[in-house]
Amino acid sequence: MKFFIDTANLDQIREAQNLGILDGVTTNPTLMAKEGIAGTNAIMQHYRTICDIVDGPISAEVLSTTYDEMIKEGDELAAIHPNIVVKIPMIKDGVRALKYFSDKGIKTNCTLIFSAGQALLAAKAGATYVSPFLGRLDDISTDGMALIDEIRTIYDNYSYETQILAASIRHSMHIINCAKIGADVITSPLGPILSLLSHPLTDKGLAQFVEDSKKMA
Repeated sequence: MKFFIDTANLDQIREAQNLGILDGVTTNPTLMAKEGIAGTNAIMQHYRTICDIVDGPISAEVLSTTYDEMIKEGDELAAIHPNIVVKIPMIKDGVRALKYFSDKGIKTNCTLIFSAGQALLAAKAGATYVSPFLGRLDDISTDGMALIDEIRTIYDNYSYETQILAASIRHSMHIINCAKIGADVITSPLGPILSLLSHPLTDKGLAQFVEDSKKMA
């Protein structure tokens, strides 16, 4: 399973990169705004900087919601760097845009997926990735993991090459359960990724080793 980090914070991206497990990055307008990045030029430059840090897929989201504008904006984003993946919303014009970019050989990430039917349409249109939002489904008392399982079954049934990129990760068990089901990728804030490192028995065992090593001096 591939690990992407879901942030626009360069320090967190570098920390995940230095850990040696980072495969890519996803961002969205909310994450950009959180870092105080506004304006087309600043956003484009920020994507260039991320591409300099991480040698992997970098999802860059279009801000438009009409077909012609998504095409224009997506072409501009794709021109930034070969690793850019154009992030497209799951709407009618978005599905058309997925097909356009697929035919051009430009990688895409279809975002805001909340049903198996949406994931099926995105795959049919040639999306490289689909991003089902687990945490947001959990927030409305819906089983996000069941959606991942449904999409996995459908894609395996018909040998779709579209990758399941599980998004809206809230905690480490989201990551573990996605791995058990067979999601191709998770994209997560840094916290849940780092929490995979932790276990009280590891801490206890290491403290014991350190203490015992002092007796050997």
